[in-house]
Amino acid sequence: MTILNWARARARPLRAASLAVLCAAAWSLAPSVGAASPLSLPQALERAANEDLAQPGVRARLAAGEAAVRQAGVRPNPTVGVDVENVLGSGPRSMIDGAETTLYYEQTYERGGKRNARIDLARAELTAARRRADVLRLNLLHNVQVAYAEAVAAEAGLLIAEARYMAVITAQADIDRRVASARDPLFAGARAETETARAEIARDQARTAARTTRAVLAAFWGGSPDFELDLSPFFNVSLDAVAAAPLDGPDLALLAAERDIAAARVGVERSRSVTDPTFRAGARYFQQDGEVAIVFGGSIPLQRDNATRGAVDRAQSERTAAEADMTAAMIGRDREIARLRARLAAAADEAGRLRDEVIPAAQTTVKLVREGFNRGGFQYLDVTEAERLLADARARRVEVLRSFHLEQAALDHCRIRLDWPTPRIAL
Repeated sequence: MTILNWARARARPLRAASLAVLCAAAWSLAPSVGAASPLSLPQALERAANEDLAQPGVRARLAAGEAAVRQAGVRPNPTVGVDVENVLGSGPRSMIDGAETTLYYEQTYERGGKRNARIDLARAELTAARRRADVLRLNLLHNVQVAYAEAVAAEAGLLIAEARYMAVITAQADIDRRVASARDPLFAGARAETETARAEIARDQARTAARTTRAVLAAFWGGSPDFELDLSPFFNVSLDAVAAAPLDGPDLALLAAERDIAAARVGVERSRSVTDPTFRAGARYFQQDGEVAIVFGGSIPLQRDNATRGAVDRAQSERTAAEADMTAAMIGRDREIARLRARLAAAADEAGRLRDEVIPAAQTTVKLVREGFNRGGFQYLDVTEAERLLADARARRVEVLRSFHLEQAALDHCRIRLDWPTPRIAL
C-alpha cells in the first residue's frame, strides 16, 4: 500500500490520487500473516505524520500568514493634531494674546484599489505557505515510503539468506554421511563446511541489514526497531497505479501559488501609482477675541515622474518567470511520470516472469539434482550450483521488487496533491 492509499483513508472527503490495487500472486517464500499484526505502510505513515517535528513551525507560519491577511485589510489610521500660530512674534503679536490655535482631524483616503491589492497579495502568500507545508509533509511521507520499501526488501533478503543457509545445512549433512561411508573424499566435507560458513555469514549480514533498515524506518517516529513488517504487499505488485491519471503534484501547486503571488504584486505596484488625497477639518480658536472658526483643507502628492514604473516592470517580470517555471515543471513532471511508468512496467514484468518461470524451474532443478546426489549420480558441486542458481533467482526477484516499490514511491510523489486533514495531522 502506498501513500495514495493512506491519504484516501485519512482524508476521504478530500481529493487524492487513485489507489494501487495489489492483486498478483505471492512469492513462495513470502511469510504467512501471523497473529502479531505486522506493521503496514499506512501505519508507518500515520506514526511518522503524528511525530513530525516540523509541524509547530508550519503552524506558526500559517498563523503569521493569516495575521498578514487581517493586517492587509486595515485602512490608514486618522490623524489628530494641534497647530498654534502667531505665538511670541514681533510688534502687536509679541504677546501670546494674538495666538491662534487649530485642532484638526486628518484622514488619508486610499485610491486605486490599494486595500484590495494588499489583501490579494496576503492571501496569495498564505496559500503559498500552505502549499509549502504540503510539500514538506509529502516529502516526509515519501521518505517514509522509501524507508519502508528498503526495510521490507531487507526482510525479504533475510528470508533468502535463511533459506540458503538451511539448504546448505541439509547438503552438509548429506555430504557428511557420504564421507563417513567413504563414498566421497574428505575434501568434499571440508568444502561443505566452507560453504556452510559462507552461508551463515551471509545470513548474519542479512539479519543486521534488516534490523538497520527497520531502525531507519522507526527513527521517523522515534520508536524501536523491534517490530514485524507486512511483507505481502511487497511481493504482490500491480500495474494499476501505473495507468492511473496523474494529478497536480504539491510542487506544481507551490509554483502556481508563487505565480499568483507575482500577479498580486503587479496589482499592488500598479495601485501605488495612484496618489492618495488627504483631507483635514478642524476648529480654530482666536485668542485675541475668543472667537472660533471651522477650517477645512486637503492635499494630494504630485507625481512629476512615474515613481512605480520600475516596480511594476519588476513584478511583471517575476510573474512571467513564475509562469515559465510552472510550464517547465509540468513538462518535466510528465516526462518523469512517463519514465517511471516504463520502469514500473518493466520491473513488474520481470518479477512476474521470475516468479512464474525462473524460480519454479530452479526449484525443480534443485529437487532433481538432490535426488540424483542421494543416489550417487551427482557430485556435491552440482548440488551447490543448483542451490546457488535458485538463491540468485530469488535474490534477483527481491531486487526487482525493491526497485518497483522505490519507483512507485517516486511516482506517488509526482502525482499526489493532498489537502491534509486537521484532527490528528494538523498543519
